[in-house]
Amino acid sequence: MPRLFLIRKRVLNLTIFVLAFQFIGSQAHGQSIIEDDSNAYFSKFPELITGRVYASRKFSGVKIHDKLDQVPYLNYWPNTSLNLGVGVGYDALNLNLAYGFGFLNPDRGKGETNYLDAQFHTNPNGWVVDGYLQFYKGFHLIPEGTFAANDRSFYYRPDMVFREIGASVQYILNKDKFSYKAAFYQTEWQKKSAGSLLMGFEMYGGSVRGDSSLIPQSELVSVQRDFSKTSFFELGPNIGYAYTLVIAKHFFIMGYASVSPSFGFTQMRGEMSSIGWSLNPNYLLKGSVGYNTKRWAINANFMYENVRLAKVKDFNTEFFVGNVRANFIYRFVAGPKTKSLLKSIKPVW
Repeated sequence: MPRLFLIRKRVLNLTIFVLAFQFIGSQAHGQSIIEDDSNAYFSKFPELITGRVYASRKFSGVKIHDKLDQVPYLNYWPNTSLNLGVGVGYDALNLNLAYGFGFLNPDRGKGETNYLDAQFHTNPNGWVVDGYLQFYKGFHLIPEGTFAANDRSFYYRPDMVFREIGASVQYILNKDKFSYKAAFYQTEWQKKSAGSLLMGFEMYGGSVRGDSSLIPQSELVSVQRDFSKTSFFELGPNIGYAYTLVIAKHFFIMGYASVSPSFGFTQMRGEMSSIGWSLNPNYLLKGSVGYNTKRWAINANFMYENVRLAKVKDFNTEFFVGNVRANFIYRFVAGPKTKSLLKSIKPVW
């Protein structure tokens, strides 16, 4: 990625960051909170905008396990940045903008990763929708020292590229008592403990490739087993359960787990190409902990998804997607013009 493009992108992101923060601050004074507490389990804030300041780190990577034990376990991670950002939410609509400041991201010898990680998460009318569009270039192996040269701390592959697009859609069966928005979007407030079963569908497709073998020392395997590119596609139903424990009305701990028996194919290409089909167990984990009030809230949450691919050439390959974030939230009443604009663009949930 050209350096000039990176500079322009960062300047634009920083400008948007400042403008968004000023917008939130200018709207937050002298307003009364309007709360819909008709539901005994959670409250809604239909007239409020939820502003947030947050720190986050996104990541995505590839794990390769050799069933024949000719190659040690390979765990490729990107070197993503710790970002500071601001965001706004209105009902199920959420927009977040962040920037990775240099002082938060010192060089630790892991190499550079260029990436676009667009994760889309929303909760319209009882549905939980997670979408992913990811492009990563540049990975290193963990733990430190694995296959690393004598003068380096980590084995680094600047040529390794991971691309993935996917989505998971689930319906909350107990949406009248359990609020997903309260834990992750802070546009609602869970006041009593509740949980729910979730059911839905998911699908994923993508590839991982390098200019040469993805095995650091390709001489460890035969030409028939060696590979430099893996392509995949999977789809299937999913089922999960989420529960929020509320303590003294304000403190909360939320946990969520989902599993999916997904069917799909994996193709590995090197000097020789092989393809495999199988039913694979995938899982998605989420969690959130924090303190919530009518005006403000603070919380930390995480998301981790692991997708297992069909076995090919006696290699089990998995990819993972994650996001860790800490938030400070403040709710405020929008002005007449802003409120009119939001209502005009708000989907019919």
